[in-house]
Amino acid sequence: MTRRKLHRFQHNAESSTVLELGKPLYKTIKGNWRTDYFGNTNPIVLELACGKGEYTVGLAQAFPEQNFIGVDIKGDRIARGSKAAEQLGLTNVAFLRTDINYLTEFFTTGEVDEIWITFPDPMPRPRQEKHRLTHPRFLSIYKQLLKPGGTLHLKTDSPDLFAYSLETIREHMGGSLQSTTDLYNSPLNEIHFGIKTKYEQLFFDKGFTINYLQSKTGTI
Repeated sequence: MTRRKLHRFQHNAESSTVLELGKPLYKTIKGNWRTDYFGNTNPIVLELACGKGEYTVGLAQAFPEQNFIGVDIKGDRIARGSKAAEQLGLTNVAFLRTDINYLTEFFTTGEVDEIWITFPDPMPRPRQEKHRLTHPRFLSIYKQLLKPGGTLHLKTDSPDLFAYSLETIREHMGGSLQSTTDLYNSPLNEIHFGIKTKYEQLFFDKGFTINYLQSKTGTI
């Protein structure tokens, strides 16, 4: 392990913005994010597979009246997001280090207002289908955690993942669905607030179009 990674893991161990195994709140936070961590009643927004937390931090800056939680299993990645949030003095940001399969161990039914999935691994091979973050087994988790009328967002440069996601979300999420295969030339771009991840900027600079969908859940 490199010295840089060790430094990031040490940051996570010491930072109040990172919840991970071994910290007291890690086992008691379910259903208590507003009271025990954020200390307010504001909406909760998740970014799944958040990586370095670029979208989490960007949204938190744009919406100080909402609470944002970046979720990722990679400690060295979320350390970067945590450091960025601390340097900006943001108090509406947290990072949860866990596998997305275990989300229901950290959030109770209806506790979440919005979920963002930004440029996930498309898992293109048929045998990888169950690992796609819009596979029905994940959608059932999101639907459970989102409040009725809550919102699921997906951004991807992969046409195949996008087509797959449209199909599974239509079938399993209920509620309304809006989508575009060219986000930056769509009226839906207005809700993205100019926030781009590093990879999104690379895709954009190379001329790739960005696929986006927004699903409003029905009644659980």
